[in-house]
Amino acid sequence: MTPSLRPQSPFRRPRVVLYSHDTMGLGHMRRNLLIAQTLAGGDLGATVLLVCGAVQASALVLPPGVDCVTLPALRKDQTGAYDARRLDLSLASLIDLRSRTIRAAVDAFRPDLLIADNVPRGALGELEPTLRDLVARSVPRVLGLRDVLDDPPVVARQWREARNEEAIAAYYDAVWVYGDPTLYDLAAECDFTAPVRRKLHYLGYLDQRLRLRVPVPASAEEPLPDGPFALCTVGGGQDGDRLAEAFALAEPPSGVQRVVVAGPDMDARGRQLLHALAAHNPALTVIDFVREPARLVAEAGCLVAMAGYNSVCEALSFRKRALVVPRVSPRREQLIRAERLRQRGLVELLHPEALTPERISSWVADNFGRPARRGVDLGGLQRLRRLTADLLGLSRPPVWGAGDDPVQSAAH
Repeated sequence: MTPSLRPQSPFRRPRVVLYSHDTMGLGHMRRNLLIAQTLAGGDLGATVLLVCGAVQASALVLPPGVDCVTLPALRKDQTGAYDARRLDLSLASLIDLRSRTIRAAVDAFRPDLLIADNVPRGALGELEPTLRDLVARSVPRVLGLRDVLDDPPVVARQWREARNEEAIAAYYDAVWVYGDPTLYDLAAECDFTAPVRRKLHYLGYLDQRLRLRVPVPASAEEPLPDGPFALCTVGGGQDGDRLAEAFALAEPPSGVQRVVVAGPDMDARGRQLLHALAAHNPALTVIDFVREPARLVAEAGCLVAMAGYNSVCEALSFRKRALVVPRVSPRREQLIRAERLRQRGLVELLHPEALTPERISSWVADNFGRPARRGVDLGGLQRLRRLTADLLGLSRPPVWGAGDDPVQSAAH
């Protein structure tokens, strides 16, 4: 018997692709997931396809209207060089496989907008064939950048070698910076050229509180401690073991428990040490991976973290006192961000060379339970929705004929 086709819908929701290369940590993917939630909700009602290189994407909580295509994984070492993370393939073969996968997925999805995260051509140019396709179809393309990229001289060299400004001129209609220029003016600091500046919009930081609205299955929720707790997060965890260990060895104030989220990429030695410490200390809880950490951050009495974009946004969004211990190599991005936030009195900064359990103990004792100051623009998601609607030509919820839907058309 021939299966019946589902009835045609007179409506077609706008379609958005969010690309991130995800070679280190979870930052790009988590940022795109929050953007996807923003675009899929409310009257915009987009349906969003995430294209990413982090295998954990399938384990995260996806909002309604959002799904993902996971690419074979790349790895970046401490020198910045790429290779295959898991497959026995040459780098050239892996990039070709990823590029073909991206192009096929985007071609089948037929988006109305593409937002690429951080790397204009994609990792090692893998996004370029797809960008050329979208230019030919007049589909809008946006490049999204975090607030800080790296030391300005390093950014200038890397952008010159990658011909990023040429890529922006050829492929992108707009450049969105997810940051507050009063804290760090990316275009001025990195001396972007006039053509790039004409396309650039500062959106503000992305308010993480929206993530609390995503329904989390009961099986995916981590139980909170019975009493007040201090929280330590280290992003993906690949270089956060020293911070996590120092936090686990710290002495909190009486009655305060500690929770460490190790991250999925922490090495086995670091993870085993944390669990061994927790086995002998009932006031210490170690979580290997949490699908949605926003609830933990919201309930914590203070936060000890690295200074990645998402970790900082969590502290600012939930007004948590935060001690940040930034990564200082191979990029200085986290250190620059932490220094600017410290100058405004929004976080306290501890250089990793000065990291000890005693320093953490002292800081937690002085800051636990005290609210943090407000001091940055957190309106990025609202501006992102408005700019997306403008690019899509929407002043109200979209209504398209079913004939404009390539999936429906292909079915007939």
